[in-house]
Amino acid sequence: MEHHVVIEKLCSCAKKEEMSQITTFDSKEGAQEAAETKLAHMNGSFCGKHEFQLVEVNDNFVIGMVGGGCGCKSGH
Repeated sequence: MEHHVVIEKLCSCAKKEEMSQITTFDSKEGAQEAAETKLAHMNGSFCGKHEFQLVEVNDNFVIGMVGGGCGCKSGH
């Protein structure tokens, strides 16, 4: 069974880093580890105008923005 890490909405910071919106893994553990790593990177390295959270949905991992819209600026 495949498991996915999904970035719910690619903000300009994610686009600037050319992050994939969906990444597929063979194991749930691999997907979870990758999602947690990606989440930490996004919260620690992006512009800081919003934060991200990780939610498990049907054995997949979705990274979404906390709160409203994106305030990223590509030149941060």
